Amino acid sequence: MKKDNQSSMFEFLLLGLPILPEQRGIYFALFLGMYLTTVLGNLLIILLIRLDSRLHTPMYFFLSHLALTDVSFSSVTAPKMLFNMQTQSQSISYAGCVSQVYFFLMLGCLDSLLLTSMAYDRYVAICHPLHYTTMMSQNLCVLLVAVSWALSSSNSLLHTLLLARISFCGDILLPHFFCDLSTLLKLSNSDTTVNELVILTVGVVVITVPFICILVSYGRIGATILKAPSIKGICKALSTCGSHLLVVSLYYGPIIGLYFLPASGNSNEKDMIVAVLYTLVTPMLNPFIYSLRNRDMKGSLGKILSKVIFLPR
Repeated sequence: MKKDNQSSMFEFLLLGLPILPEQRGIYFALFLGMYLTTVLGNLLIILLIRLDSRLHTPMYFFLSHLALTDVSFSSVTAPKMLFNMQTQSQSISYAGCVSQVYFFLMLGCLDSLLLTSMAYDRYVAICHPLHYTTMMSQNLCVLLVAVSWALSSSNSLLHTLLLARISFCGDILLPHFFCDLSTLLKLSNSDTTVNELVILTVGVVVITVPFICILVSYGRIGATILKAPSIKGICKALSTCGSHLLVVSLYYGPIIGLYFLPASGNSNEKDMIVAVLYTLVTPMLNPFIYSLRNRDMKGSLGKILSKVIFLPR
């Protein structure tokens, strides 16, 4: 089919997760619970950071943007997946599919860049504690977040524009629960060489380079601790960096498993399982990681709850 005004007339049919019909209700309840936990948990983090002046620091500034990104990232795919599971509908319009690709790529890239900014913040806090306030100024924090948004938007816009130039033949059966870019390219009847080349080159910039920067930051942190090793210093570093390291592992682990490990015979099912991990599981776990392992967050939550409980009636 031509990709002119007819493109808005056909639909993609999302085949969804490989779930048996009799198990659909259980999985729907499970995924709905995970999505609601993601939304409520991350919104709670944003609320705590906004209300408690003690949390108005660079680390929590980045964390609030990460929480907002996680909510948005899950909301790109989860509501449509849940709707399709409940109604047994498979269709998504061409415009809806392209929009899903744009926001999915933008927010996924933004997650990577925010985690990199947080790694730099932890590096300065441990390696240059006396200059932390001046090095991590408010202007720098705002600049890092603004650049992250700009790069993420530009990256996703480039991929989306390249996607819009290729064509598809009629209604397309998409073996996924959302419009995954690489899956779409496999189903196109156009030459997708340019698209695949851009995915490879831009992917190195927005995924590999930030990951290397995070590794370098923690390499410097490790070297600083080893210069004067002490139980107190190691415990301080773990309390400062432990949550961030765990979140980084949850973010990059599925990506490494998906794109760098050899594909098996059931690679499509593996792709969908990994996609569930980074679209639902990781955003849901992040609030627990940062709240349960963080004394300031727990203190702030307890302070606000005590105010609510003992509020004069």
